[in-house]
Amino acid sequence: MKISVVGTGYVGLVTGTCFAETGHDVVCVDIDADKVQKMVAGQIPIYEPHLEGLFQRNIKEGRLNFTTNLKDGIEDARVIFLALPTPPGEDGSADLSYILSAAEEIGKILDKYTIIIDKSTVPVGTAEKVTKKIKQNAKVGFDVVSNPEFLREGFAVDDFMKPDRVVIGTSSQKAIKVLKELYRPFVRQGNPIYFMDERSAEMTKYAANSFLATKISFMNEIALLCEKTGVDVDQVRLGIGSDERIGKRFLFPGIGYGGSCFPKDVKALIHTAGENGCTVDILDAVTRVNDRQKKVLVNKVIEYFGGNIKGKKFALWGLAFKPDTDDVREAPSLTIIAELIRLGASVVASDLEAMNNVKASIKDKALTFEKDHYKACAGADALIIATEWALFRSPDFKVLKGILKDAVIFDGRNLYEPKEMYRRGFYYSSIGRAIVDGRQQ
Repeated sequence: MKISVVGTGYVGLVTGTCFAETGHDVVCVDIDADKVQKMVAGQIPIYEPHLEGLFQRNIKEGRLNFTTNLKDGIEDARVIFLALPTPPGEDGSADLSYILSAAEEIGKILDKYTIIIDKSTVPVGTAEKVTKKIKQNAKVGFDVVSNPEFLREGFAVDDFMKPDRVVIGTSSQKAIKVLKELYRPFVRQGNPIYFMDERSAEMTKYAANSFLATKISFMNEIALLCEKTGVDVDQVRLGIGSDERIGKRFLFPGIGYGGSCFPKDVKALIHTAGENGCTVDILDAVTRVNDRQKKVLVNKVIEYFGGNIKGKKFALWGLAFKPDTDDVREAPSLTIIAELIRLGASVVASDLEAMNNVKASIKDKALTFEKDHYKACAGADALIIATEWALFRSPDFKVLKGILKDAVIFDGRNLYEPKEMYRRGFYYSSIGRAIVDGRQQ
């Protein structure tokens, strides 16, 4: 099947590459000429585990191609995926200008029946808006389908190739037949394809992400209460996570959620509620808790240093909003860096994949970068951990004690056991657990 994917961000590139891997002829379209030129030359523009191998193989086999020309890209396509950005506006609404602009142009080009699929996360009613835009120019039949993605950065390839479910919003039997064929290789183990109306599919994506964000903020609230009452949040997490009605996932306390989905989608759902005369008090609280949680480590640092961190130097391990990605959109690390610098401190940051992205967005002499995470700690007044990369889970603590100015760690991801850190002679402050200070043993 000839497939076109308009947009080559995380979603678009994973979508195009994985469909090519199952034998389809895929053309990815992007307006960024430099990016397209690099992809044609085999340079992958994002970091995502397991993606580069598939990317290289399918380019070599001729199944995965790239162009800046929309007409060339969608020519003869049976299915066109729209995987374009929907950035949040000041009021939290999703900006649909990229999608609607592409839809208008596609309408001018279509010369046969085609299925146009909204793969981007879009508000309820977007399929109708896309249909209207295409109809302004189209002289042939078409169907607009909502097919939201449920990809986790760091696991996107596995999530696409082995989805726990596929959600498709359409009332067209013609489209249903084609999409059953398209997704058949991915659900051979019996995982379901849910067909529903377009609006329900659009809402399903927002509701899913907002619910997961709610679980995270709930546990961060519980973690705060645990600290105040002398309770170990990890024990609480295990105790409630074993209840199958709750589940074990998304119960780890930390320094807030980030990335391209949760912050944007929660705000967009709040905006949709407002447009329809509804209040969503729980989601309002989820956002407030998350904003507060991003500053929790900074508050701990300020308290430890007696309210003044001017002139202090901090090592920061982790910049990406989560491990196994280079994505720093809405990352808690950025809030931490901004607050520390605002208060007169300097930061030496280390991350396995995301340093270049932060270098491009933050230009401040108080922020420097060090590829070697141990070197980042040399002479630092304390170490702050913001991302749970596997490399950070088992450091050489003897080395750390020798290069830090003082054996002080503020851990936003609960990587280490407090009792063990006490035994090793560290001051160790984490999330939802007792602070320990083993330096005076």
